[in-house]
Amino acid sequence: MPDRPADRAVAVVERTLAALEVGGRARVSETDQEIEVLVEDEDDSALLIGKHGATIDALQHVASRVAFRGREGERKRVVIDAAGYRERRQAALERTAERAADEALSFGRAVELDPMSSFERRVVHNHLAERSDVATHSEGDEPDRRLVVTPQRGDPQPR
Repeated sequence: MPDRPADRAVAVVERTLAALEVGGRARVSETDQEIEVLVEDEDDSALLIGKHGATIDALQHVASRVAFRGREGERKRVVIDAAGYRERRQAALERTAERAADEALSFGRAVELDPMSSFERRVVHNHLAERSDVATHSEGDEPDRRLVVTPQRGDPQPR
C-alpha cells in the first residue's frame, strides 16, 4: 500500500475498478482540505455509481478510511466522483434545500428531509448556512439521520 493518503485513495479505487472489471482510470487532485479521485470511464459509470449513489458513496467511505489509517490527527475529505455524479447530486440537493426552506418559511414550521449521508447533509447545511431566515440541524441515528430545516421567524410568509 502506498504511503501518501492521496495515493492510498487512488489504490483503493483502482483495485475496486479491477474487481468490478470496469476499465476506468483514476485521476487524483489534492488541496489542503480535500483529496478528489475522478474515475474516467463513461461506459461503466452507472455500475460504479450504483442505485442512488450507494456504491460510489461506499467506495468513498472505504477510500477515506484506508487513506488515513494510522495517520493520527491528519485528515482531509476524500471525494470519489464518476461521470459528473457529485456535481449533479449537489445541484439536486441544493434544489431540495431551497424547497425545504421555502416550505419551512411558508408554513412556519420545521421541515424534515429524507435520510441522507453525512456528505449530503453537509451539502444542504452549507447551502442554507448563508441564509438568515432558516437554520438547519441533524436528527436521528445513521443510517436514518436526517436534516431538519427550521424557520427563524414565526410568521408564515405568503407564497
